[in-house]
Amino acid sequence: MPLNEGHDGFEDELGAALRRTGDGFATEDSRGLVAGGLTRGRRQVRRRRATAVTCGVLAFGVVGVGGVYAGDLLGSGGSGKGADGSSVAASRSTGPESALAAVLKANTPAGTWTVEHSDSRSVTAVYEDGKGPAGLTVGLYRAGETEESAAGQVTCPDPLYVPHDACTSSKLPNGDRLMVLQGYEYPDRRADTKNWRAVLLTRDGFLVDASEYNAPSAKDSDVTRTDPPFSPAQMKTLVTAEGWRPLFKKLAVPEGKPTPGKDTPPPSVDGADVRATLRSLMPKGLTVVSSGGQEEEFAYVVVNDGKGKSLVQINVQNHMEDVAPRLKAAGTKLPDGRLVLVTEEPGEKGGAGVTAWTAESLTPSGFRVVISAFNTGAQHEAATRAKPALTKEQLREIALSPKWSKFETE
Repeated sequence: MPLNEGHDGFEDELGAALRRTGDGFATEDSRGLVAGGLTRGRRQVRRRRATAVTCGVLAFGVVGVGGVYAGDLLGSGGSGKGADGSSVAASRSTGPESALAAVLKANTPAGTWTVEHSDSRSVTAVYEDGKGPAGLTVGLYRAGETEESAAGQVTCPDPLYVPHDACTSSKLPNGDRLMVLQGYEYPDRRADTKNWRAVLLTRDGFLVDASEYNAPSAKDSDVTRTDPPFSPAQMKTLVTAEGWRPLFKKLAVPEGKPTPGKDTPPPSVDGADVRATLRSLMPKGLTVVSSGGQEEEFAYVVVNDGKGKSLVQINVQNHMEDVAPRLKAAGTKLPDGRLVLVTEEPGEKGGAGVTAWTAESLTPSGFRVVISAFNTGAQHEAATRAKPALTKEQLREIALSPKWSKFETE
């Protein structure tokens, strides 16, 4: 779920974090990432979902924007010891080296490293073990500075939106939480680039996020090996290394406090309740074959009318007044003051022939309902039917249903 409408420093940092830590792995549709994935956070960023079409279940794809130690602990001519004291003599590297790079090399198998980027919060490098160069990135963040809940970072994603071969999410004996995911850079598999990822959420609120690829970089590089170099167990070893912990103490603390009414997020909308309401509004003749969503705001169902599967997804959001100008310009104003807009657009997840029909409503107080239906059961897969299972008029009726009013807040 992209972030393309605001320009304050926080949002710029979030965009940078997205680019560093697997934006393509989560989704190629950044509008969807904003709409369905970032269900918590500062109100300014929530505003940036104003033009978003729902996508959901992508919270894990964005990590925090907290800084890490501002300045190298080890120069390029360092002692050959990792930050945890481990020897890195079996590895060699070119380019600048920071504490992050040292810990990375100290906690991975012997090989040749080329450090391409290393700053106060992340490291990007290429690893070579004789089986083909492979890219790897690691970042450290304060979980409290992420745009979604910290728990979402270590929860396996819904395969309907983020296809993957394997994923485990567990609580470690020390109270930390860990997710290890074996997935792909592109959900539609238009390239064979794999993205294997490990994310550690410490019990005291820090994130270690590592991604590896079977290519020198996440994008614009040919695949050089069948799989990324490190096994899930080795990725776990990397992110749980003790060498990261001294660096947590140096993470920058955000200045200032949230301003009530400006930085405080609106009350949440329960995702399970949204899903139940959506199911209750499905027209007769449709069979719900699967459903899911997020803890807040977003839900989906996959329906079948006998002509093939059709994905239907919805976001229910408060305090979205900023979308009003767009709806006023392109939509219709109802007698009760609500704005409504129905659109038809091509799919944006790579599925061949995919069409999205969307209905969006907005109350004068900024309560927004946006529902989309697709002519496929999953956006990254090719169309399986000529049209979505719901008509545009049915989508409009659902978006305007009085059943949603129970979620509206002041």
